Amino acid sequence: MTAYSITGAATPLNFPIYLDNQSTTATDPHVLEQMLPFFIAKPGNPHSDGHEFGKEAMDAVEVARNQVANIIGADPREIIFTSGATESNNLALKGLADFYGSKRNQIITTQTEHKCVLETCKRLEESGYEILFLPVQKSGLLATETLDSAISDDTLVVSVMAAHNEIGVVQKLDEIGALCKKWGAFFHTDAAQAVGKIPLDVKAMNIDLMSISGHKIYGPKGIGALYIRRRPRVRIKPQIDGGGQERGMRSGTLSTPLCVGLGEACGLALEALQSEPARLLALRNRLCSGIMSAVPDTLVHGDLQLRLPGNLNISFPGINSDQIMSATPDIAFSSGSACTSNSIEPSYVIESLGCTEQEAREAIRFGLGRFTTVDEIDYSIDRITNIVSSLRAE
Repeated sequence: MTAYSITGAATPLNFPIYLDNQSTTATDPHVLEQMLPFFIAKPGNPHSDGHEFGKEAMDAVEVARNQVANIIGADPREIIFTSGATESNNLALKGLADFYGSKRNQIITTQTEHKCVLETCKRLEESGYEILFLPVQKSGLLATETLDSAISDDTLVVSVMAAHNEIGVVQKLDEIGALCKKWGAFFHTDAAQAVGKIPLDVKAMNIDLMSISGHKIYGPKGIGALYIRRRPRVRIKPQIDGGGQERGMRSGTLSTPLCVGLGEACGLALEALQSEPARLLALRNRLCSGIMSAVPDTLVHGDLQLRLPGNLNISFPGINSDQIMSATPDIAFSSGSACTSNSIEPSYVIESLGCTEQEAREAIRFGLGRFTTVDEIDYSIDRITNIVSSLRAE
């Protein structure tokens, strides 16, 4: 769609309005600025330190590694660069299973995890591992008692998403981490949606492995990281064979500009944690209350308190999500995870909350972000609620 703008607001509105920041975020201009020199002017391979170009690239990668480590309270030596959270999740779970599988044979996760975790677990199940897919509460939260009754001496790893990509629910990571530590199981969390949006401390939360994505925090696509605890040491078996880069855990030449982009994105996000969550929460609450005032029977999916400040997942009874989306090309939002949006199936996440199949087909997700404005929210409230009224009048 061709972008256009209208006046009348405090600042001109540019269309389409982007409210799909859980799917992906725009690369921050400052991030792009830091990346650009490493595409042309500074072309060195970070693994070729025999000349100045290579040393310059290697130094830039290590600065980025420090920036990623800082935002989660890790040691830079615990950060492994990957192509994104999907690879990180695969490396964490398959790597642990391949290294420790003969000692412990059970993996615990939840029914609402991202597809890449669920599919990885199903692949491991085919290889003989016992996989427990635990249910969540209607709020989307994993009950501590549910995990406590499932975990055992045979549990190798518990994998629970830090903040949910569809419903935005933030899990009680410290409680999960404490249980894992009690039973001697590893704790892995897919934190693609959480890093830079809520405070995270891998040591305080007893997290052993954490997956990170660049394009969810205003960095470039195609870059991510995996945190792997050093003390006490967590071991994984590499899933890619090659030159032994990243301390032998992830072979392949690193993309210096992408690493720089992820590092800068983490640096900016860490600074923004002082004020951005409160701003997004105010915008999210404005959107939620504005919609519910006009459409009182609106359903909100997931806990509204333990939730990402910029996420809202709702449904309007009797109106399928595709009806609303096709009627509002001027606003970009989604009907579920971007990774499963091509599927004609209703959201398995919404159904896992105890909703009906029809309610799952009605769910829509708004993802507010760094560049979202009050005027965009007010326009969206009016536009969406008017569409709902029109559709119900048909």
